[in-house]
Amino acid sequence: MSENDQVLDFPLRSDEALEPPAEWAELREKCPVARVRFPTGDEAKLITRYEDVKQVLSDPRFTRRLDAEDAAQLSADGGVFNSEMSSMVPDSGEGHLRWRRLVGKWFTAKRMSALRPSMEAIADELIDAMVEGGRPGDLKAALGFPLPVYVICDILGVPAEDRDRFSYWSDALLNLTRYSGDENAAAMGAFVEYMSAHIAAKRAEPGEDLLSELIKETGADGGLSDQELLGTGIGLLVAGHETTANMIGKMVSMLLADRTRWEALLADPSLVRTAVEESLRFDANAGVGLPRYLPEDGEASGEVLPGGTTVMCSMASANRDESVFEGADEMDLTRSPNPHLAFGAGAHSCLGQALARTELQVVLTVLLRRLPTLELAVPPEELERVDGLVVGGLREVPVRW
Repeated sequence: MSENDQVLDFPLRSDEALEPPAEWAELREKCPVARVRFPTGDEAKLITRYEDVKQVLSDPRFTRRLDAEDAAQLSADGGVFNSEMSSMVPDSGEGHLRWRRLVGKWFTAKRMSALRPSMEAIADELIDAMVEGGRPGDLKAALGFPLPVYVICDILGVPAEDRDRFSYWSDALLNLTRYSGDENAAAMGAFVEYMSAHIAAKRAEPGEDLLSELIKETGADGGLSDQELLGTGIGLLVAGHETTANMIGKMVSMLLADRTRWEALLADPSLVRTAVEESLRFDANAGVGLPRYLPEDGEASGEVLPGGTTVMCSMASANRDESVFEGADEMDLTRSPNPHLAFGAGAHSCLGQALARTELQVVLTVLLRRLPTLELAVPPEELERVDGLVVGGLREVPVRW
């Protein structure tokens, strides 16, 4: 496959929801900087090797300015990468560092550890309700989706009963081909209106939550502007539930797809931590990846890229790179170290990764304790993926116990 004679339609497809697209291995070997065409018809470059993805994500020349006039549009009808939301939070420089410093204080491993008991209590209650509902259950709807929503709503001081609205707004922001431009704009407008009112209420009556704390620091030197607060609230609500909710369903499906994996965890629950990391690495249905825009000339994998190029980094392909991970196409629950790129790399690596890790560990620990006989209610190849969004996921995760 030579670089010049083929343009691949992106996102690349695989036959089964838990399996990687066949092209990944070939691209890594023969065409590490491939030409791809987004659903809009715009062209970009796809990066699939581990070292190249890590380099691009860590190189400040590759920016998140996807609203630039000549940046490739991923979705014709708006979406998180090309929306006004993407410019609410500073993209680079001192402003970005200040934002990460202020918000990052809330997402330390220590703070997340303190939240663990309440997360376990939520997981227990949700499993109770699923069991009461009878078999088979949908693990995604019963546990995967509600748990991260309750947790992020608690962190932001937002009423969890509004979660259905958040879900719709999040989906619209993560749009690839599912929603029209009008639907997307209406959802964005409603989300901004809701979050603006929520921030105003926190100003008037601060609580113990993240937004209240950020508001207290605003006005002081180095605080956040109203727009930054708004972008932070919306961004965390979208990122804080959509990706983890999907990952819970995918992780459990991967572990149940081969019964020996689940049995190994039952025999040795101390493997939960490495099993979570391996699930993050092994996830072949992680979504489209991370796009970057190059305002000036740069290079990837030894190839010179002209200014104006949009690059899509496939962390999921990078995580299957045999040159970094021995037996990359095998799920090894004891793999350590495991330097996967599921949370990105560099200055924009995922701020909430300690939260996501804690939630995944809690869910797995509680499920192993409560439902040791858990199994998929359909063959793994019959699981259906969520389509039309920039995040990967399964429509449902039917389970028995």
